[in-house]
Amino acid sequence: MLTGLEAIFFYLFAFIAVAAAFMVIAARNPVHSVLYLILTFFNAAALFLLTGAEFLAMILLVVYVGAVAVLFLFVVMMLDVDFAELKHGALQYAPIGALVGLILAAELIIVVGGYTFAPELATSVAQPTPALSERHNTQALGDILYTDYIYFFQIAGLVLLVAMIGAIVLTLRHKPNVKRQDIGEQVRRVPQTSIEVKKVETGKGI
Repeated sequence: MLTGLEAIFFYLFAFIAVAAAFMVIAARNPVHSVLYLILTFFNAAALFLLTGAEFLAMILLVVYVGAVAVLFLFVVMMLDVDFAELKHGALQYAPIGALVGLILAAELIIVVGGYTFAPELATSVAQPTPALSERHNTQALGDILYTDYIYFFQIAGLVLLVAMIGAIVLTLRHKPNVKRQDIGEQVRRVPQTSIEVKKVETGKGI
């Protein structure tokens, strides 16, 4: 149960997180969107601290703010990305995106509704959270991730790897004045097309 001071901080961090998340999609400047995203991560980490999940708060700051968000900011500021071209044709994927959103919303409603109408489900967990005096949050998470849910953990890693490869493929654009490596062309090379012998006259350069 939250005390008075904790409740004040909870509503403060929650309001800022929701407002910053809305500004991520409302801001017209991509740099501002990334900065609002970083602000959202900071407030979400503060909410984790209020619930006693200090490990998740630090992971959120180190991984998302320290790596992902900074990488987004670097890509947006340093690369010449044409966002109008990237958004062109995005509406054709709107039905699929809406379907995925509805599925996720239905899952959230089922989970929240299940615990609301059947509170006894919260007491029937397979592995209840141990007391902090017996085991810290970091140790408890490690036991769960790398023992009972190791296969799901590995699958999640593969999903992230596929997502990273997909992002690289989608953003890879061939510019006319930029030379790229063509492995097939290199393998098909023969001495006749790889070497050119020029006859240089005496006293003259190539």
